[in-house]
Amino acid sequence: MKRRLILSAGTAGAAALPLSACGFIGGGGDDEGDAKTVKFWLSGDANQGGGFQKMAEKYHEETGVTVDIDDIPYDDFNTRLRNAAQADGLPDLARVTAVDPIWMHQLEDLSDIASAHGVMENLIVENADGAVPTIPTDLTAVGLYVNKSLFDEAGVAYPTAPDGLWTWDEFIAAVKEVKAATGARYGLVMDPSSHRLRSFMYQFGGDGFVLGEDCTYSTDEAATTAALEFFAAVNDDDVMPRSVWVSGDDPNALFKSGQVAAYYSGSWQVADFQANIADFEWASALMPAQPRRATNVGGGLMVVYKGEKSRTALDFVDWLYSAENYTEISEISGFLPVTQGLTIDYGPSQASFDLYNEEIAASDPISGHQITSQLEMAYAGQSAGGDADPLKDEAVKLANGEQDVATTIANIIASLNENITCE
Repeated sequence: MKRRLILSAGTAGAAALPLSACGFIGGGGDDEGDAKTVKFWLSGDANQGGGFQKMAEKYHEETGVTVDIDDIPYDDFNTRLRNAAQADGLPDLARVTAVDPIWMHQLEDLSDIASAHGVMENLIVENADGAVPTIPTDLTAVGLYVNKSLFDEAGVAYPTAPDGLWTWDEFIAAVKEVKAATGARYGLVMDPSSHRLRSFMYQFGGDGFVLGEDCTYSTDEAATTAALEFFAAVNDDDVMPRSVWVSGDDPNALFKSGQVAAYYSGSWQVADFQANIADFEWASALMPAQPRRATNVGGGLMVVYKGEKSRTALDFVDWLYSAENYTEISEISGFLPVTQGLTIDYGPSQASFDLYNEEIAASDPISGHQITSQLEMAYAGQSAGGDADPLKDEAVKLANGEQDVATTIANIIASLNENITCE
């Protein structure tokens, strides 16, 4: 398995695929026989401003081709796709969160589109045949928010540029100072998520828990131990409330109450905060590095299914990723882009998104491991199995004082190894 070198947008533009307004008859779904309609399944577009729907309308105006979008509830999405694959009724294209072995071999190669539009090379994964069955549609990223009103009241600065970057030790000292000066309830809340904890471990210099060629997991003991010891120490009901990780209290609500100095969450919070925080000023801030700058990126994945309409679907995807159109959907939906060199107008959220894009650009490549490792595992016939999340589950026990760091690490590795299946 190797990651494919992708040409930059500036050098690869000549490789763009030709657009087509004609399509082909067939392709499954309710539009059987309609050559100018393709089925597009996704989940959650309404929550992101209906960007895909608006782009589908624009595409129809330009080409006459209808992109029929079916926005499926998230909890039903993967099951619907699996059932469709078994019934020979897959859509023509979809925005997915993972590649499923049941339909993995029915995907078109998107490498030409990725090359033509400069999709970030560290997010591209080839399968065993050298094809690129999926490319990301957008990025989400872990990031840090501060209650600017509390920081200003306390006279404590926070970094907004790399030359003022803080370490985790310095950050915790800062939020303790803010808490003491303002009477805030807590210094920090962190989403109870393995995604957040993974980026936290990256910042301490480790790569988290990594699957090796022998189909077993391992970790950098020193870096992981340092990160988890720090995590346990700040879950003290003073800096951080144990109730978020242990009892399920809502960190978003706690931060929006105005009584917490900082919130370790992600880019998806920007629209919510912009619309719903009126009682205090908030701001995005650069995350601590100890010593490594890193985030953890996720996002949707574009796939095109093989069939009589795949050419028409590929033409739409190629059109969507062009600089003009991809800029437009990024502005509508508040996407962090997967291509570089675009000028995106995020309106009143510009400062936050600029900071996120800078953070991603400066982050260690390990920040994309969540996306690429899942694809590599799927293409290699490896399955994590089960619904357990051992990183989060064992971190909860650690935060609650039920076990020490060494036991936590051992339990995570044992659980991951127990559930991994390799061909």
